[in-house]
Amino acid sequence: MSRIWVLLMIMAAMIEAMALSGCVPKNAYQYEDIKTEYADLACPLDASRSTESAKGKCIIDKTLALKDILTIAKTNNPDLLMAMARIERAKAMLTQSTAPFYPQVNVYTEYVQGDAPSAFLFKTIDQRKLPPNTDFNNPGWFENYETGVGAGINLFNGGKDTLNREMAKTGVTISNLDRDSIENQVMATAISAYYDILAATNFTAVAEESLETTRSQLKIMEVRFQSGGALKTDLLSLQVRMAESEEILVQSRNRQRLAKTGLAEILGVEPDIPFGVHKAQPYAVDIPEDTASALDVALVNRPELAGVREKLRQSKMAADAARAGYLPQLDFQTQYYVDDPEMRYSSERENWTAGLYLNWNIFSGFATKGQRAEALSNLREALAADRKTLLAVKFDVKKAYLNLDEAEERLKVATSNVKTAEETFHLVKRQYEGGSANITRYLEAELAYSRARMHETTAYFDREKARAQIARAIGYWTRNRETGSKEG
Repeated sequence: MSRIWVLLMIMAAMIEAMALSGCVPKNAYQYEDIKTEYADLACPLDASRSTESAKGKCIIDKTLALKDILTIAKTNNPDLLMAMARIERAKAMLTQSTAPFYPQVNVYTEYVQGDAPSAFLFKTIDQRKLPPNTDFNNPGWFENYETGVGAGINLFNGGKDTLNREMAKTGVTISNLDRDSIENQVMATAISAYYDILAATNFTAVAEESLETTRSQLKIMEVRFQSGGALKTDLLSLQVRMAESEEILVQSRNRQRLAKTGLAEILGVEPDIPFGVHKAQPYAVDIPEDTASALDVALVNRPELAGVREKLRQSKMAADAARAGYLPQLDFQTQYYVDDPEMRYSSERENWTAGLYLNWNIFSGFATKGQRAEALSNLREALAADRKTLLAVKFDVKKAYLNLDEAEERLKVATSNVKTAEETFHLVKRQYEGGSANITRYLEAELAYSRARMHETTAYFDREKARAQIARAIGYWTRNRETGSKEG
């Protein structure tokens, strides 16, 4: 009984030791500590530390050209950083998938005691110390230490390991294509945000000019009103127009700030970090002239198409792997070990075994059948997804070119309207200053001119954004991963 008590004490001590080894410091997983430990994985978000801590591509507190914006977005956009992490995860899974092709080796030591006849017999024989005239029905108490090394490797399991490795390789490819797809989208979004800033800047300039024009006319009108040369209604009309101009300016400046905030989000930095943007030249990216040519490029370069086809291949591999469940499995196992009741091992009493083990699960409660049906369903879904993605890419290209055609037509109309509105405004201004046109007509002409200029700005940058969307639709940044786009 005392020996059982000793064994229980040993077991309790082992359990306590394992529990203590599994304990971790209370503050080991604090949010701020984790951020500090992995701070080099992304650019700092704190505006006060951007100049001190950021290096190279992370420095954004300056005036950025379009090329700079795209470079920073590639480096620091959170969606792209997450995609890169998924690629690393897929590579790790590929490494895991190769494990079955190598032998599994383990070294062990065990201690056991008891009075079970079978255990007494086997352990004592392995010790080569079986006493003569042993009563196998009541052999008595025994104890044993055993230390050994075992190794094994699977020789055949229906090709499942090979298929798992190929699926893992495909998983890495899919992860890379997903990253390409995200980068393609991020680049187009960054260009759109960049043009939104430029458009808002132009709006602000037009609003400031309009406000200054109205303010100067209001001063003149106040002098004329004081001298009796103008009506109260004329003065009030100018004051109303002054208030409208101030409101438009406030809206334009806020739009500019919001556009910068939107771009900062794409760049993966805090919205308060100061930066400016260079004015861009037309056509930041080169695109095919017509829809047919663009579609040919898209069918080759769009990562979504390649990705869905890789998923289709992966689904077919999974279906074949599920079928391997009907086949037997063959393993090779070997073991070398020594036993002794006092851990005094001797090479003269060593033991070894080696053998082949065939296991064939004849009936698994229809689990294999269900796995096979699930895999075939996933394959059919992948086929449908392939068709859907192909149609979506074609529609995307077509829609992008239709939007470009609309933007170009709007730009032509807007440019023509600016010329007309400008000529009308200067003509009415001369008439107003000469006394042949009233203040209402003057304000209408000035407002029409300001709105025409803003519409032209909107149409111009809408055209540039439409071109960026075409570039995204054809997979431009996948095709030009090394060369990138032209700097605006």
